[in-house]
Amino acid sequence: MSSIQVEEHIDEDATEMRFPKEFESAGCDALLTSEVFLLLEHRRQQSEQKDEIEEMSEVFIKTLNYARRLSRFKNRETIRAVRAIFAGKPLHKFEVAQIANLCPETSEEAKASF
Repeated sequence: MSSIQVEEHIDEDATEMRFPKEFESAGCDALLTSEVFLLLEHRRQQSEQKDEIEEMSEVFIKTLNYARRLSRFKNRETIRAVRAIFAGKPLHKFEVAQIANLCPETSEEAKASF
């Protein structure tokens, strides 16, 4: 008689910090929009140096522009400082990214974003 494995389905809910397994292992869930912008801008500069700028997809360019528009922190030092503020706090990495991206002015505003 063979055993049947039943995978328990857990509904995703960011307010309860319940994420799919893939989300936890991907590593991208903790990136700030400013970090995404810096990564994409670095890639754009590399392509430009190699004269590959025409090969950049429309989606890449739109994503770069979106990240540029929403990027709150313009350099790595500022991003490090923001991350240092949250270091050691009992927050999920998703919460840190959300708070840093939204820059709420009050604790009530921060709580409402979740």
